[in-house]
Amino acid sequence: MARVSTIQDVARLAGVSATTAKRALRDPDKLTPETLMRVQEAIAQLHYEPDVRAGSLRGGQSRTVGLVVASIVEPFFAQFARAAARQLKAADYTLIISENEYSARLELPELRRLYGQRVAAIMLRPGYGPDSREYLERLRGRGLFILEYDYVPDDSAFPSVMLDNAQAMREAVAYLHGLGHTRIAALGTYDPVVHPEGRSRTFPQAMRERGLDVPPEYQRVTLLTEESAYALTHELLALPAPPSALIALTGTQAIGAFRAVHERGLDLPGDLSLLTFDNYPWTALVNPPITVIEQPVEQMAWMAAGAVLQALDGDLPPGEVERHVVLPGRLIVRGSCAPPRHPQLVSSL
Repeated sequence: MARVSTIQDVARLAGVSATTAKRALRDPDKLTPETLMRVQEAIAQLHYEPDVRAGSLRGGQSRTVGLVVASIVEPFFAQFARAAARQLKAADYTLIISENEYSARLELPELRRLYGQRVAAIMLRPGYGPDSREYLERLRGRGLFILEYDYVPDDSAFPSVMLDNAQAMREAVAYLHGLGHTRIAALGTYDPVVHPEGRSRTFPQAMRERGLDVPPEYQRVTLLTEESAYALTHELLALPAPPSALIALTGTQAIGAFRAVHERGLDLPGDLSLLTFDNYPWTALVNPPITVIEQPVEQMAWMAAGAVLQALDGDLPPGEVERHVVLPGRLIVRGSCAPPRHPQLVSSL
């Protein structure tokens, strides 16, 4: 491994003191043109790069912010990260990205690594489970600003920014029911440990509000992945009384469902209706294009990054840091949903 050049190496090559070499970086106008040129030439020759992290720590303020995503391959998180990074970059902060795979157990070591990097704040998509909650409270006690997004555990007191999942799911169920569907399945059943998020929790409530029930055979606790949605869609469509409409809880789940539907030789929307959360580019390109609940991802990211910057600058008034921001989704109707081919009877409760 090649040795990294230090400011002392620059000073020796330029024939100046280390203090003078540092001054060339911080206050170049205080040096004579000849001295400044010697130091700059030494920096170029040695490919020297100042240790920004070490400097910020000595100044008492880190210039890095941690971002924990649930899935590095889920486009929602990529879009969120890009929008947040742009706003932070404009304020001279660097974003460090980590992944917890929807698991608080995997999240805990990632939080320790971020804290070891002395990040100034953390934007966290919490993993499922209690494993990291005690450590998060410890970090807050040490003065680290933490903001949650996309999912908030029931007992959380951290500030947050997220979609109004309950309202969005009610709108999805209302739309499909309005088309005449009564046999509707969501690709994931609420579970307090494995799947404790708002979309799966609201789904059976939204069904009951419309006089519908969710048959036991439609209920499966599963992960928010393409492959789990693919397998679950096959299972549901193989039932004696399969659902006539599916709701995917993420855009990546929708990919798995879409694959399974086509493998079974079924047509959208003639044989089955499909609606998904997340307005990913592919949903408008396939035939038929997929009806979606669009999340305001960039707005969420800008609000989250903005809250982080305000907290770090001390600009948030008392109590404002504890806000929970909930944003509406938007139903975009396309061609993947239609009335069921055969009239359906409303299930009795």
